[in-house]
Amino acid sequence: MPVYDYVTLNTGDKMPVFGLGTWKSQPGQVEHAVEYALKNAGYRHIDTAAAYGNEVEVGQGIKASGVKREDIFLTTKLDNSDHGDPEVALRSSLQNLDTPYLDLWLMHWPAPMTDGKANKNIDWVDTWKAMVNVKKLNPDKVKAIGVSNVSVEYLTRLLESTDYVPAVNQIELHPSCPQAEIRKLCKEKGIVVTAYSPLGSDNSPLLTNEVVAKIAERHNVHPANILISIWANMENTTVISKSVTNSRIESNKKLVNLADEEIEELLKISEKQHFRACNPEWTGWGDLGFPDRKGIKKD
Repeated sequence: MPVYDYVTLNTGDKMPVFGLGTWKSQPGQVEHAVEYALKNAGYRHIDTAAAYGNEVEVGQGIKASGVKREDIFLTTKLDNSDHGDPEVALRSSLQNLDTPYLDLWLMHWPAPMTDGKANKNIDWVDTWKAMVNVKKLNPDKVKAIGVSNVSVEYLTRLLESTDYVPAVNQIELHPSCPQAEIRKLCKEKGIVVTAYSPLGSDNSPLLTNEVVAKIAERHNVHPANILISIWANMENTTVISKSVTNSRIESNKKLVNLADEEIEELLKISEKQHFRACNPEWTGWGDLGFPDRKGIKKD
């Protein structure tokens, strides 16, 4: 299958398929990673979040790169603790990132929280409606809005509650968590899927999986390149990979054309080796509708 360069959002804007993620990328490192990715490695898609605590440094890296703001696709996310006032949260993110606008603003989790605990007084669907209103009132500050970590059950409820369809749903995706059902629903509704944690996790067992290793050897690349490339070979899909190391930032961008049969073989890995790197129970809202977490108590 061909590697895609861009996807087109339901807003009509183009989003680069491959981007730099910044989860767990610490201040002191992340600004250099963003600068290097943009200036030296040709990245044009940067993903951060209020919850990562590094928006200021991401903004510094963007400025230091010298790349024009309009040439960069920038995503950040509404924190769980900010469901009560998305407009204030947006202003804070714009100030932290030192940017006049966001290309994409996501609800990080459909899980309102206060002081580290679930806030059952707020309905996340109401938060979405508030985000829609904020976008309509500030079209110059937010180009597109979307969601993250939203399951079929939750997305179905959202679509039944509003006419405003998210542009993107960012979810964990890798061969041990392929989430076919939510990918299918998003495709049907014209929602782009962004894959996070494509390697599975830090020190992921997928990097030594024999199927991944075999296909990587066939294409003469590192196993990480195969795991990232899966999603760049799919329509309607983007992928973010994180690193603060120059060599890895450089090597991660090497995307491989994979045959349909190779992708099918990779996605079957979950049948024998299923796991999530980021389980939803930490939010205090249970399984958030994810079928593989049904009946599982908080880790």
